[in-house]
Formats: sequence, C-alpha cells, structure tokens
Amino acid sequence: MVDLYIFPIICSLIAIIYGCFLVYSVLSQPTGSEKMQKISKAIQQGAKAFLNRQYKMITLVGVFVFLLLSWQLGMLAGIGFLIGSILSGSAGYIGMNISVRGNVRVAEAAKKGLMPALSIAFKSGSITGMLVVGLALLGLTLYCMILTVIGVPTKTMLEALISLSFGASLISIFARLGGGIFTKGADVGADIVGKIEAGIPEDDPRNPAVIADNVGDNVGDCAGMAADLFETYLVTIVGTMLLGSIFFKDVATANKMMFFPLAIGAVSILTSIIGTFFVKIGKKQNIMGALYKGFVTTAFLSLIAIGFVTYLLMGFKSEYHLIDEISFSGLNLFYCAITGLVVTGLLMWLTEYYTSTKYNPVKSIAQASTTGHATNIIQGLAVGMKSTILPVIVICIGILISYLNAELYGVGIAATSMLSLAGMIVALDSYGPVTDNAGGIAQMANMDKSVRKITDALDAVGNTTKAVTKGYAIASAAFGALVLFAAFVEDLSRYFPKIECQFVLQSPYVIIGLFLGGLLPYFFGALGMSAVGRAASAIVTEVRRQFKEMPGIMKGTQEPEYGVAVDLLTKAAIKEMILPSLLPILAPIVIFFVIYFVVDLSSAFVSMGSLLLGTVVTGIFMAFSMTGGGGAWDNAKKLIEEGHFGGKGSDAHKAAITGDTVGDPYKDTVGPAINPMIKIISIVSLLLLAILSKHF
Repeated sequence: MVDLYIFPIICSLIAIIYGCFLVYSVLSQPTGSEKMQKISKAIQQGAKAFLNRQYKMITLVGVFVFLLLSWQLGMLAGIGFLIGSILSGSAGYIGMNISVRGNVRVAEAAKKGLMPALSIAFKSGSITGMLVVGLALLGLTLYCMILTVIGVPTKTMLEALISLSFGASLISIFARLGGGIFTKGADVGADIVGKIEAGIPEDDPRNPAVIADNVGDNVGDCAGMAADLFETYLVTIVGTMLLGSIFFKDVATANKMMFFPLAIGAVSILTSIIGTFFVKIGKKQNIMGALYKGFVTTAFLSLIAIGFVTYLLMGFKSEYHLIDEISFSGLNLFYCAITGLVVTGLLMWLTEYYTSTKYNPVKSIAQASTTGHATNIIQGLAVGMKSTILPVIVICIGILISYLNAELYGVGIAATSMLSLAGMIVALDSYGPVTDNAGGIAQMANMDKSVRKITDALDAVGNTTKAVTKGYAIASAAFGALVLFAAFVEDLSRYFPKIECQFVLQSPYVIIGLFLGGLLPYFFGALGMSAVGRAASAIVTEVRRQFKEMPGIMKGTQEPEYGVAVDLLTKAAIKEMILPSLLPILAPIVIFFVIYFVVDLSSAFVSMGSLLLGTVVTGIFMAFSMTGGGGAWDNAKKLIEEGHFGGKGSDAHKAAITGDTVGDPYKDTVGPAINPMIKIISIVSLLLLAILSKHF
C-alpha cells in the first residue's frame, strides 16, 4: 500500500516544480516604465498588508482549534489540521504575490501584441493553479503515507485526514469572505463616487480608491479562489476516501478504493500541465477560444488517463461488492469519472451562457437598462434566478448517473474527477485579476490606447472566466457536500451503533434541521452583504473627503492618498469577516447541544444531519443565483460600454453601473463564500461526531 503513494507524490512534486519554472518565466519579463512599476508596487504593498493582517487573525483562531483537536482527538488530528491550514494559506499567498507582479508585466507585454500579453497573464494564473493541486495532493498523500507507515488504525487515520480538511476549510472561509469584503467594498465605493458622482472613468488615477480596487481583485479572486478550490479539492478526495473505507468489507479492496481518488488527482495534474501548453491564440484572435483549448485538452487527456489508471488499478470487468452486497465493476467507476468530467464541461458552458455578452441573458439586462435603474435591477434578479435552473438539472443528472453506477462511492468518484481539473480551473480564474490589474495600470500610467485595447480585451474574457470558474466551484461543492453527508450518516452508525437515527420527513427533528440549515445561507449572505455595504460606505466617505479637501486631485496636480483607502478597507474587512466566518463552525455545535439538552441524543444527531442537507439545498441555489446574476450585471455594463444601447455616458450606462454595483457583492463576496460555508458545516459535523464518540 505504501508503494502506491509514491506516484501521487511524484506528480504533485512535478506540479510544484512546474509552478516554480513558471514563476521564473513570469518574473524574468520586463516591468515597463518607472510609473508602471510604482503603481504595481503600491498594489503589491496593499495586497501584502491585507493578507498579513488577515493571516494573523486566522492564526489566532487556528491555534485555538489546533489545541482543541489535539486535546480531543489526539496530536495526529492536530498535526493534520496544521498541514491543511498551512498549505492552503501558502498556495493562496504565493499565488497572490505572483499575480500582483504579473500585472505590470502583462501591461508591458501588451505593447508587443495580444499573444505575448495573454501568455504572461495565463502563466501567472497557472502558477496558482499548479500550487493548489500540487500542495494539496502532496500534503494529503504524504500524511496518508506517514500514518500508514507508523501503523495508525484506520479510524484514527480518517480523523486526522478530516482534521487536515478542516484546516483547509478554515483558511478558505476566512480568505473567501475577507477578500470578498475588501474587493467589493473598494469596487463599489470607487464606482459610486468615481463613475457616478464625479463622472471619471474606471481605473482613473484621480480616484483615491483605485489602488484599493486593484488590490481587492487579487486578495478576492486570486488568494480567495485558491483557498476555496484547495479546500474543495482536499475535502472531496478525503470524503471519497472515507466512503471507500466504509463501504467495502474486504481490507484490500477498501485500501484500493481509498487510493483511487489520489490516483485520479495525480494523473490529472500531469494532464493539466500538458493542457497549459495548448493555450495559444489562433487566426481569429479568439482569447476565450485559446483558454478553452487548454481546458478541453486537459479534460480529454484526463479522460484517457483516468481510464488507464482505472484499468491498471482494478480492471474494467472485475466485480467489487459494497457492504450492502450490491456490486459494480471497474468500468462502472470509469463511467462515474466520465460523468464528473462531462458535468464540469456542461456547467462551464452554461455559466458562460448566462454571463457572456454574446448571449441573450446579458443582452436582456443591457436592454432593460435603457428604461432605467429599476428595470435593470429587476431583469438582473430575474437572470440570476434563471441561472440556477439548468446547472441544478445537470448536477441532478450527474448524481443520478454516478449513483446508479456505483452508489454513493460513485458520486464521490464523479466529484473527484470534477476536482481533478482544479489546476486548470484555478489557472483560468487567477488569469482574471492579473488582466484586470494590467488594464488598471495601463490606464493609470497613461499608456497608448492600443495597449489599453489589448488589456481591455483580455479583461473582458477574464470576467467570463471568473464567472465560469465560480460556477464550477459551486457545482463541485454540491457533489462534495453529498459525499460528506453520506460520510456523516455512515460515521454516525459506526461511532454510535446502538443509537437508531432515521432521516425521515415525518420526524419533526428532520424538519427542524432542514429549516435551520436552509436558513443559514440566508443569514450568512445577509451578514456578508451588510459587511460590503458598510465597507463601501466607509470608502465613499473617505473618497468624498479627499475630493473635497484636496481639490488638486481632480485637476491632476495633487496625488490622492491611496494608502488611506487601502488601510481603511483592510481594517474593515478583517473586522467584518469574523462573525459570518464563525457561523458555519458554530451552527452544528449549537444545534446539536440545544436539541440534546431539550430532547435526547438521537434527535440531536438527526437534527444536525438534516442541518447539513438544508444548508446544501438553499446554499447551492443562492450561490448559483448570486454568481450568475452578478456576472450578468457586470457584463451588461461592459456591453453598453462597447457602444451598444446608448454607449458610455448614456442613461442606460448609468443604470448598468447601478446594477453592476449591486451585482459586485453578489458574485464576488457572498456567492463564492457559500461554497466553503456548505462544506465547513459538514466537516465540523464529522469532527464533532468523532469527539462526541469519546464522551457518549
């Protein structure tokens, strides 16, 4: 069994080495004029200051959790928690540091043309992608191997791996929410005073919030998404390994099924690296097409590689029996993996349909903007609601197909194959903030219009890739949450075999759990939206103050106090992220103990389990609606700015700016943060079961 771990370790090391090569390749590119370097340096300093302060806050919480887990579940669980949190934080931190250095190099490369700029932007994003999958798989596999070598019992090993997942989850919820509050507080505040009140363009250097806005792109969409998908990647693989250990009676088969998710992740790292070499502009100069070449190549090669691994590890015709005596073959598992890859492709296409300027949903919002602000908001909300329909149907079909092939373990394999493409997906997402910043630097440094034209084209595609990857993250969270719920039910029967817990709708405790779980995403969302509103209000007040007290800003004779806005937002985001981030951690604990003290132990477990399902159901719909609607609002504004429906400065444009301002916290703060929220509730519940088993 130990020998099997060598292959994933080698593949993860290849990803990290390739990431280091890309770092060298990006940093060796020219950085442009002194003015460009000065602007880039300001963005770097702001992003670093925010993450340093954020990680200090997370460290305080992390130390408490480490001590608690070590006390209750043993030192191995505590060490697992440290590994997950440190590696997750490192992936986001390193990726963000490259992102804020790649931006100025993309702007400089745009002088030479579209392909050089695209190449640097995508390489910058690929660094984060390779680090996410490389560090996640390396940490998980190495720890598994160490625990196996020292002869740790399976139960203790799984508790340590769940703790490792919790470490990644804790970083993810804070990074997603804190980064989201910062970036959208800056964006909304800058738009309200800059675009609407002062009538100056986006990324105008006269706007005191413009540096904070560029900083926010990186801490939200680069560090935040990296932590999010790092956590989802880890949690899904660990959840599937957990099901493999539970559902198979034969020890050799169980070990094989626990290793299979690691093997899928390993081969897909290699295919993701190969896929990055296919991102090239064709004769049609289609940027999105170039990026999709890389994704399609990765997905196709992953399909072949996973089939090969399935055949080598278990054969296509060999029968495997679950504990309920239902059997399936290796070919059935391959069908599950195919299902996961197909679902990924369909969801990316559907998200693009709802958020791209080429299709009717975005055009309908732009059209509605011609009759005012209210109609823009109404149509944007409608598009957001519609954007949930087809993705949820696709997810349901994917779950059904994979379940019919290999029951819940098959669903886990489908989810694992989805997440196996995370390296390429994160690369596509992290490409976005780099190009967004490059456009801002080009504008603030007064570079030639031809440069801005290229960076605008790259940025427009970046908005779509960010929306598409958010849809992917949400869908993978849905699959992952189902896997974790199955693990919760099985762990419950394993830890407490004498307690009968039935999840039937006739039970009031099931209904209570479903209702309270369904409530949590709304409560979480309200806290997140309010936080952005307060942060944006503070920025609006500060920018107005600077415009009033420093009249030379608008004349171009006086430089705004950019650092004041960055520092103000940093403090606000750190303060505002604490309460909503703790909500999914405390909710299952509170629900359990309230029902336990009021009723009994069995009812408490039933309510806690139902809480997980209720959170998944409303959370998935909220996340799809918010990210889809927010992305559509954003691109409706860009469509009008391209000259349609009245163009820049028209009444329709002003209405579209209002819609985009509402959509910003939808798509970049609350919607994406619901993903880790859904999974962290499940992870906390699994750990709570393990702790309670030692006391009841």
